[in-house]
Amino acid sequence: MRISLFSAALVAALVGYGSTIALLLAAAQAVGATPEQTGSWIFAICLAKAAGSAFLSLRARIPIVLAWSTPGAALVAASQGLSMAEAVAAFVFAGLLIALTGGLRPLGRMIAALPDAVAAAMLAGVLLPFCLAVPGHAAAAPALILPVVAVFLGVRLFSPAQAVLAALATGLILSFALPGAAALPDLTFTLPRLTFIAPDFDIGALIGLGLPLYLVTMASQNLPGFAVLRAAGYTPPVRQALTVTGGLSALTAFFGAHTISMAAITAAICLGDDVHPDRTQRWKVGLVYAGIWVALGLFGPVILALIGAMPAALVATIAGLALIAPFLGAASAAFAAMDTRFAAGTTLIVTASGVAVFGIGAAFWGLIAGLVVHALDKAKRRPV
Repeated sequence: MRISLFSAALVAALVGYGSTIALLLAAAQAVGATPEQTGSWIFAICLAKAAGSAFLSLRARIPIVLAWSTPGAALVAASQGLSMAEAVAAFVFAGLLIALTGGLRPLGRMIAALPDAVAAAMLAGVLLPFCLAVPGHAAAAPALILPVVAVFLGVRLFSPAQAVLAALATGLILSFALPGAAALPDLTFTLPRLTFIAPDFDIGALIGLGLPLYLVTMASQNLPGFAVLRAAGYTPPVRQALTVTGGLSALTAFFGAHTISMAAITAAICLGDDVHPDRTQRWKVGLVYAGIWVALGLFGPVILALIGAMPAALVATIAGLALIAPFLGAASAAFAAMDTRFAAGTTLIVTASGVAVFGIGAAFWGLIAGLVVHALDKAKRRPV
């Protein structure tokens, strides 16, 4: 066990946690989670990531690290009119679909047939409103927001992966340093608890949140995560990874957690030669990574107390900054091919509109609209 294994795992875990924790809190707020349910959500998903990373790394003997679905959290945060119980049912549904994708080849082939541009456009439409909110927050509270944005832009020039983490640290300092911004909370350490949440299987929530959550987790997290492993010279255990992450997601959903998935950006931190010169020993980083996530889960109440005391506009700004890079990636993929550009644009517009029909959210209708336009375009191009 080289020290480089610990340093790589620590950086990967802190970047993954710090850059998107604000988004998870926004997601919990959107579905009306209580403080106890929010704490359970964070603790359960940390434990799921730890268990899955350790098991898959040990079993496959390759460095596999997991992440919570950042686009999925954004999707939850953008939802409207859902209760926590309905959200839990959607999380269970999405987790089971991911596990079934690993176990059933026909389902995997069906997902592979989904046009990449339409899937990417749906994700871009989910993320866009969060990014658009940043200028408004900066105009409303410039003394608090502009320094955070400046730090984000400056650090991004040298280390894009740590830019949001630096912005979060700056925001914490300013929140408690500026007069009238926020009061430092009581930081007494208490152990987190898992809170069981009985699901409410509402068909509108399953279709409007559960199905899009499954699709964005597969398209924007799992598939890139497998690609990162292949680029590093490893053969990912695709079916086993989907079964494990889906099963863990379905289980921890009963304690409030949304889906976990393969990591992509943070995985790259754990795959280089600097982690371990012997690539056959590099899998051990997954065990260290798992231990760090257990620690982050245990200290969750202290971390959540600090972030929860921050002004809401600042938390929303950090979430928006964290989603700029994923939005750009999704938008680039959506509009890369001329043949699918109009269908992708339709998907993005409908999804970003936030429209809900029959209690089903905009992400689903954006996907349907894009698929209809894509089918019409294909029919027009088909020779008679």
